[in-house]
Amino acid sequence: MENRIDYTEQAALLKALSNPVRLQIVHALLRSGCRNVSCMEQGTGMSQSCISQHLQKLRSAGVVSAQRSGNEVYYRASSRDAASLVAALFNEEAANYVL
Repeated sequence: MENRIDYTEQAALLKALSNPVRLQIVHALLRSGCRNVSCMEQGTGMSQSCISQHLQKLRSAGVVSAQRSGNEVYYRASSRDAASLVAALFNEEAANYVL
């Protein structure tokens, strides 16, 4: 029996990372760990609502996860596959990233 490869999951990951803002968010999370939206606003220059929309897409794709602490929500990169792709794009070592 022939092994068939399902490309759907990998394509969804590529689609999630294909936006420059989302790529910047994921790269920053991988390099520095857990962050809240206020931190991301300062780092990207984007509005809170814009960042929140991008984070929702990244959460749906399983690239980031969120944890609530009081009124704040902290995000972190949660996909080893995404970390490997980002490392390859920026010629970095995925082992140095925070997951």
